[in-house]
Amino acid sequence: MRFFRAALFVFCLFPISSFSQPDKLPEIPPNYFLNPLDLKLFLSGTFGEIRTNHFHSGIDIKTNQREGYPVYAVADGYISRLRVQIGGFGNAVYINHPNGLTSVYAHLQRFNSKISLAIKNYQYLRESFEADFPLTPIEIPVKKGDIIAWSGNTGGSAGPHLHFEVRNTKTEQTINPLALGIKIQDDVKPQINGFYIYKINHAPFNEFTPKQYFQTMGTNGKYTLNKVSVVNVSGKIGFGLVTHDLMNGSGNRNGIYSTTIWLDNEKIYETQADQFYFDQTRAVNAYIDYPSKISSGRVIEKGFISKGGKTSFHKTLVNNGIIYLQDNNIHDVKYLVKDANGNEAVLNFKIKSIDTNLPSPYKARGTLFNHEQENTFIKEDIAIKFLKGTFYDDVDFTYSKSAKTSNSLSPIHIIHNKLTPLHQAFELLLKVDSSLNKMKDKLVIVNESGIYQGGELTNGYIRAYPKSFGRFYLKVDSIAPNVTPINIVDHANLSLQKAISFKIGDNLSGIKEFKGYINGKWILMEYDYKRGLLWHNFDERTGFGKHTFTLVVSDMKKNTKTIQLNFFR
Repeated sequence: MRFFRAALFVFCLFPISSFSQPDKLPEIPPNYFLNPLDLKLFLSGTFGEIRTNHFHSGIDIKTNQREGYPVYAVADGYISRLRVQIGGFGNAVYINHPNGLTSVYAHLQRFNSKISLAIKNYQYLRESFEADFPLTPIEIPVKKGDIIAWSGNTGGSAGPHLHFEVRNTKTEQTINPLALGIKIQDDVKPQINGFYIYKINHAPFNEFTPKQYFQTMGTNGKYTLNKVSVVNVSGKIGFGLVTHDLMNGSGNRNGIYSTTIWLDNEKIYETQADQFYFDQTRAVNAYIDYPSKISSGRVIEKGFISKGGKTSFHKTLVNNGIIYLQDNNIHDVKYLVKDANGNEAVLNFKIKSIDTNLPSPYKARGTLFNHEQENTFIKEDIAIKFLKGTFYDDVDFTYSKSAKTSNSLSPIHIIHNKLTPLHQAFELLLKVDSSLNKMKDKLVIVNESGIYQGGELTNGYIRAYPKSFGRFYLKVDSIAPNVTPINIVDHANLSLQKAISFKIGDNLSGIKEFKGYINGKWILMEYDYKRGLLWHNFDERTGFGKHTFTLVVSDMKKNTKTIQLNFFR
């Protein structure tokens, strides 16, 4: 057991969040940036918007549910980085500008000829579809208004649009484009759809934190609480709001730009979505009532922060936004939300304390983990490590396990619950029972939905790095990926075809790599993971005559499927 404690927690691949404070917004001349599309800009997503496990890092510009609109360089500069991802941004271009800013264009359908050639040369050099590489200022300079690409739906996009960002070139801090001169027409006020009061006191914020819902009513940006003149409160409290923004010509419910709370004319809480560092993006889960979102789907933006939940959006924090009234007077509260164009909605109400005594200190149900330090949990067949910075608040940690099922090769390990957010992954090790030694190289850890979490064999344990709590167990992955040809058969004449394509997929751990060869030489296979589609576009590298095509597809556990077909051109 002594060796177990000393040897298993050797390293973790995930950095600790620094929560760096933002720099001052850069000042640029009016009209420095051109719109990246020659369309009237309508947004399906705003900067800082609340997304699943992240703040939205740019603006999403609508493209009429179509692909293929020209995308323009928004200012003079040079192509500084090119990227092709299977998920994420898909096809993306980065342009450095002389003023110290970088513009980013993502989910592109295709690139212009110069960029396409640079990417293809890199892909063949590295023998990889995915590409991510820098360029020097002299390789591909651009002028404001040059066409760099065409809009698309590649990567993790849920539909055709252009994702556009502006970043600080030096720090990589992402900045709200609407604060830098990208203009949209918007005179529609945000809407307020509900209000909550939370009783904070001494307990960590979690699914057991008491809260009370209040219906809101109002028009034209002026709201009150329905049928409530004064709200009675006791102890330490915090507020929460259900709100969204609308824009001209768009039915999308977008995120708001700023929130401000005043108590008796004193500003106690203020946020502003101007810029943030990417190490803060998962802190969106502390920005909201995460248990509510997971359990009911309702997004409540908190008007206070947990102990480790501060982001660069927070501009004013008096006692972390938590209110403790120590008198029996009636107090005025003003809750203001704005969009990036300055349109406002305000909720006014009154509160009064009916009990100024604080309750006794919190008593943990399980093991209380301190959010400011590293925490470990070890039992006979499981070990868990949480790095400092993993939690946003102290966590009343619970663990249990249930017996094996017909679908599992280990007990079901119930690690806390899915209602507590994590800022980064934790290290999880499950012991391999001696009865599983013959298949240990193919064992993986999956969650309660059967989704692969990892499968590294180390010192008799399987290691994974889950990013959320839940139920975990061991399963075996010994089945190779499936590969189905779409438009090619053995000995086919492909003289009139521009491409060959396949459907690929995997039953458990997922596709890790694919390699295609013609006559033994590597060829570029392009991949759309959303459709499971893999294809090769013929070019000058494949001449006339008989050829042999080989495709090798592997999953995360090195299960491999190989097919070989002859064809003529």
